[in-house]
Order: sequence, then structure tokens, then C-alpha cells
Amino acid sequence: MKTNEADTGMHILGITGGIGSGKSEVLHLLSDTPDSCIVEADRLAHQLMMPGRAAYHRIVECFGKEILAQDGTIDRSILGRIVMQSPENLEQLNRIVHPAVKKSIRGRIKRAEARGVRLFVIEAALLIQDGYRSICDELWYIFVEREIRIRRLLETRGGTRGKWDTFLANQPAERFFRENTDVTIENNGTKEELRLKINNELQRLFLK
Repeated sequence: MKTNEADTGMHILGITGGIGSGKSEVLHLLSDTPDSCIVEADRLAHQLMMPGRAAYHRIVECFGKEILAQDGTIDRSILGRIVMQSPENLEQLNRIVHPAVKKSIRGRIKRAEARGVRLFVIEAALLIQDGYRSICDELWYIFVEREIRIRRLLETRGGTRGKWDTFLANQPAERFFRENTDVTIENNGTKEELRLKINNELQRLFLK
């Protein structure tokens, strides 16, 4: 759990949910909150894989220089094919990247506290599995009904219904998210409806 809450009044909020649930829109709305800081774990992971950053050399040592592009950066398409070949390869990559991401986030939290940030938001697909409960004050699950998710994915990312049916079938079940988070935000309606729900939850959070 974060420290010095009584001194700073900063709240640390974790956001999670399946693909197509609208997490990006939730982050956009939360970014309008005064004195807020948003961190996307996946984007941060990509930054930490750049040359000279925390995870770069360990990944190259583990998977070989064959994963490098001509400019020396990690070619994530090549790395992706390698880690998808076996669970062991994926686990190796996760053991390098996930601790580096969490360490970076803890550092950002300390710096945000020092700046007087009131709301620090962490978005991660594996928020629950990676143990962010120990860092966050609350975990929010963004929920969208399956048919609406598929329709949105087809509209925004293309592909076929069969592709997304298979993809969603391999994601954690709704029950898992609901049982391991504090708040469920249903995002089946309009952006304005979502905005009202977010504002209501923020008001509750800051009045606790």
C-alpha cells in the first residue's frame, strides 16, 4: 500500500478490464481530473525495452541479438513470435519486464506525491495478476457486455467475429475481475453516461 497518504491526500487508482472494454476512454476522462497522473503499464513496458532502459539488456541477453532491428531497438514482432512459441519463453520475458515496470511505477508514485498529485492512475491488463493490489487504494473493473465489445472491436480494429470470439474466450472471465476489484464501471452506453459514472466514483473516492 502506498505511504504518506495522510500527508499528501493522494489516491492511487488501478484500472483494468478486457480488450474492447473502453479503458482508453476511461483514462481520457480521468486525465481531466485536476492534479492527476496517468500511467499505462503496457506503454511503460515498451519504453523500458528501449536501448539503455531497464529491461533492454536483460531481454537481449535472454533472447539473443536476433531480436534486434537494424537500429538496435528490439523488434517486438520478432520477440512476440518467440515468446508465443512456448509458455516458458513468455514467462521469461514477464520475469524481466513486469518487475521493471512495477519498480518504475513506484518511483513515479513517489515523485507524484512530492509534486502534490491528488490522483495517480495505473492501467494494466494484468493489474490483478501482477499484484497491484498492494500499491493501489482501489481497483476498478471496466465492464462491457460481450456483444457490445465484439461490435466495438470490429468497428475500431477490424478483423472477423471469429477472431474476436476466440480472443475473448482466452481472456479472464467476468467473475474473476468482479471478485478481485473494488468497483465495477459498466460501459455499455454512451460516453456521457460513462463520464457521469466516473465523476460519481471520483466524488465518492475523494469524500471517503
